[in-house]
Amino acid sequence: MIQITECPRDAMQGIKSFIPTKLKVKYHNALLKVGFDTIDIGSFVSPKAIPQMADTKEILKKIDLSTSRSKLLTIVANKRGAEDAVQFDEVTYLGFPFSISETFQQRNINSGIKESLVRLEQVQNLCIKHNKQMMTYFSMAFGNPYGDEWSVHIVAHWAERLMNEFGIKNLALSDTIGASTKENISLLFSKLIPEFPSVHIGAHLHTTPSTWHEKIDAAIHSRCKRFDTAIKGYGGCPMAKDELTGNMATENLLSYLNQHHIQHSINQEAFDDAVRISSEIFDFYH
Repeated sequence: MIQITECPRDAMQGIKSFIPTKLKVKYHNALLKVGFDTIDIGSFVSPKAIPQMADTKEILKKIDLSTSRSKLLTIVANKRGAEDAVQFDEVTYLGFPFSISETFQQRNINSGIKESLVRLEQVQNLCIKHNKQMMTYFSMAFGNPYGDEWSVHIVAHWAERLMNEFGIKNLALSDTIGASTKENISLLFSKLIPEFPSVHIGAHLHTTPSTWHEKIDAAIHSRCKRFDTAIKGYGGCPMAKDELTGNMATENLLSYLNQHHIQHSINQEAFDDAVRISSEIFDFYH
């Protein structure tokens, strides 16, 4: 069974015009009916840093989880954000961005790798105390544009360290700028998944219209069973030089899975409804 995490937070967070909370709630309620394993619903970070996510608390209070099996994930960047997130019974995962690129880690959450390890431990301790799970995002997992050293072995080193020192059980290899190729996807997942069988290792891939199929294919054939996606490929990293680079489109992943008769949990009718509602947001707010 392929597990899919839908990422409306990632799709919305870069939009400058504030999307009304009521419309966000409508969209999230539609997504909750689709059958996604997890929904990346918001973040507990400074509203000055990401104004679009300032209403995450309000959304969590208003959405309807009564008939949904989907788990919820929120992004945190430090202990303070984690302390806010763990107060919500609705949240299962706290997502923490940990870059193996020193330069990007400074740019992304204003701390180097050394300080980020302290933050990661603080967040993990809060997760354990409050019966939450931590999802660690390996930003720049497939390379970086800054000249920081990268290799499959460096990624494996950090995976082993986080697992052994901090008990991390969920890793998402994040293709922050669209640097992944079918070759390095195969190398990474083929090495890490067998080497760390107790860790759930997923793919957060950014793609162009011409590369999504080969990237999914490489990950699937390397035994990856967890994918982050966004309807219509909205969102992505603003640092990606190619304007066509965005999140993996959910409909592309579903097309691949259906074509190859690979099992998933998505209700197509509910998905189509969510796609229609997505246009109310992404066609009018930019």
